[in-house]
Amino acid sequence: MSNAPTREVARRTFAAEFNDASYTFKESDDERAPVYLLLPTGERANRVFIVGTLTEKEDVGEDSEYWRGRVVDPNGDTFFVYAGQYQPDAAAMLRELEAPAYVAIAGKPRTFEMDDGTVNVSLRPESITVVDESTRDRWVVETAERTLERIEAFDDEINRYAVMAKEEYERPIDTYRDNAIRALESLDTGDGASDDGGDEAADGADSEGETPPQ
Repeated sequence: MSNAPTREVARRTFAAEFNDASYTFKESDDERAPVYLLLPTGERANRVFIVGTLTEKEDVGEDSEYWRGRVVDPNGDTFFVYAGQYQPDAAAMLRELEAPAYVAIAGKPRTFEMDDGTVNVSLRPESITVVDESTRDRWVVETAERTLERIEAFDDEINRYAVMAKEEYERPIDTYRDNAIRALESLDTGDGASDDGGDEAADGADSEGETPPQ
């Protein structure tokens, strides 16, 4: 029997909810315990799996390469992705990719408190993979389903993460329901940026307990 640690499930979320998630916590006092981002719909996220359109990338490093990418979801909201020397494969992908391109990214959320007290949320990628439009569309459908499931369970008194979310966030939960529905409706209108091939969404594995889209 292996004692190797298992990877945390990679949660699916649209950018609007991800960017609203400013509260982080640990489940234990262990120094090596994972840090979780609390999603406003009542779920913890140590890893996140996103698929969207890379609209631009820039090397913002001073002494060494440090790449920032903007990945836009179907609602026009942005995930900010940062990769440097400690994420060499992801940094190399950002260096080589030409925008716009559909990309699948698995990674860890990171928060940074600004001088004015606001909290910025970004994603530190473990992997970046070029995907096609059908993969992006499947992610939209599954992410909408996961979001609506979290909202449906939000008022369950035994849902400890929903209880935490009610304490930490004030934004109406219907905001994220509307966001999910709007994303689904965008598929009917054919909104999208480009189709950049059909590579597998590698390393999206373990996303909500499922295999990555093919």
